[in-house]
Amino acid sequence: MDHHRVVVKLGTNLLTGGSDHLNLETMSSLVGQIARLHARGLELVVVSSGAIAAGRQRLKHVQEDKNVPFRQVLAAVGQSRLMDAYDQLFTWHEITIAQTLLTRNDFTHRHSYLNARNTLLALLRLGVIPIVNENDVVAVEEIEDAVFGDNDTLSALVAILTDADLLVLLTDTGGLFDADPHLEPSAKLVSRVDRIDAAVEGLAHLSHSMRGTGGMATKIEAAKLATASGIAVIIAGGREPEILQKLISGESHGTFFQPTSTKLESRKRWLLSQISRGMVLIDSGAVKALRLQNKSLLPVGIDGTRGRFERGDIVSILDSRTEEKIACGISSYSSDEIEVIRGSHSDKIMERLGYEYGTEIVHRDNLVIL
Repeated sequence: MDHHRVVVKLGTNLLTGGSDHLNLETMSSLVGQIARLHARGLELVVVSSGAIAAGRQRLKHVQEDKNVPFRQVLAAVGQSRLMDAYDQLFTWHEITIAQTLLTRNDFTHRHSYLNARNTLLALLRLGVIPIVNENDVVAVEEIEDAVFGDNDTLSALVAILTDADLLVLLTDTGGLFDADPHLEPSAKLVSRVDRIDAAVEGLAHLSHSMRGTGGMATKIEAAKLATASGIAVIIAGGREPEILQKLISGESHGTFFQPTSTKLESRKRWLLSQISRGMVLIDSGAVKALRLQNKSLLPVGIDGTRGRFERGDIVSILDSRTEEKIACGISSYSSDEIEVIRGSHSDKIMERLGYEYGTEIVHRDNLVIL
């Protein structure tokens, strides 16, 4: 495989060894692998969990509270400890790192998105390795759409943001299995996935996670997001000796996810990273027009909507028969307006609404097929 820019996501279970504190031996091994790839000229971004675990270790005598503010307290205490560990480990290899804390809003707002992209690309040009994490201290679950929910999603968005060639999700398991390997010793590894469908998503729910906020299901969602942007994804066991070197050299380990498209241009990458404000359900004819004919979405092919959204919002586009998400894009009309004109030919929009914003519900230039 020919990879120049790689995003490596290190999960909590991997960094802690399943315990309640950071495992410095594991971290040292992973940093050494990353350093050797860096020495070969690869550009690397690390998306690291572990801040909350580090904070839990430091505040081990404090009674833990499950609410969001206490989670933020753990993150605030642990983030500096986590970065200090990385700084010391990378310094041994004479590599400079940069802490990069992001929130969902950094991807939602176009200017913030571009600023984050420019900063990360500038760091890579300087030979610096960014260590990325969600800014848990300010991103709270009570604020709608403010959090990623897990660093798997964040790693996919960072891969898209930086035009990465490969996203590696290192876990405490060896990849995607046909059963939970923690419970079924005979579980078989799925070595390659060409397209993430309902069957693959079903397998993801068979595994479990102990300390992390994600799990295999969130890794599959991250893989779906990244592969739709033309980025290859590998889910592999982070405890395998020299796993990163083996993967970059082309050895088959873990589960490889084939990109489902070529690299998308910048605007469409940004669209793909946004939160959907609602859903548009379309008929089989519209599915064919979008997938096979590169057409815009017209009102005649719409069966209905879900959720309330306004003109200019990002919407998910679903096959109304299977409810499979096939695309996302910017809607030219609100959900209320679409309910009035759905099923109609475009020349009837003016008659039905008394005005129009164009003949398309979602123009193909504002559309990304998944």
